[in-house]
Amino acid sequence: MKTRWPWLVLAAATVLTLPGCAAPTDRDTLYQTSTIGALMEGGYDGDVSVAALLSHGDFGLGTFDALDGEMVIVDGTAYQVRADGRARPAEANALTPFAAVTWLDADRRVELDRTDNLAALCAALDARLPTPNVPYAIRIDGEFEYVKVRSVPRQSKPYPRLVDVAKAQPVFEHWRIVGTLVGFRLPGYTDGINVPGYHLHFIDA
Repeated sequence: MKTRWPWLVLAAATVLTLPGCAAPTDRDTLYQTSTIGALMEGGYDGDVSVAALLSHGDFGLGTFDALDGEMVIVDGTAYQVRADGRARPAEANALTPFAAVTWLDADRRVELDRTDNLAALCAALDARLPTPNVPYAIRIDGEFEYVKVRSVPRQSKPYPRLVDVAKAQPVFEHWRIVGTLVGFRLPGYTDGINVPGYHLHFIDA
């Protein structure tokens, strides 16, 4: 991934809330349905609607019932990127088996220097974090010289494990594209609950 003059927005999300727990009123809350561990093992049945999800945040990512594509939530709108690579506004009653959202109230905005790949981008982000031990919501707007992304096709029961689905996932390459990276950087202690490190989804302008 090569980026040109991207803008970075950092927002610390200091509390992780799972459905069924009493949700704090503080907007610095990362609300999540299910766990990445359950999703990895084939837990693809959706049980939380997009409308319910958006009541907990205007920014985030996830997937859809039966693993029917990737979810990108930006500026309060949820998009569904199916296996054809096209983004569509998600239906309010669409269900998700796994998603994480928060309110994107920026704590810091910076302009990044050009980076040549994803590893360099993550290193540049790490250098700007006050501490690696709390969750961060990350939004990067910019012109990207090259972006390689993937989505997943809808699955049928009995559901295969995610590692097996990934072996045949469609991959798309884009050059000189303006868009937004949406995602989170989570500490290592969230392993099994969410994805430790960087988890980013992409949507074009």
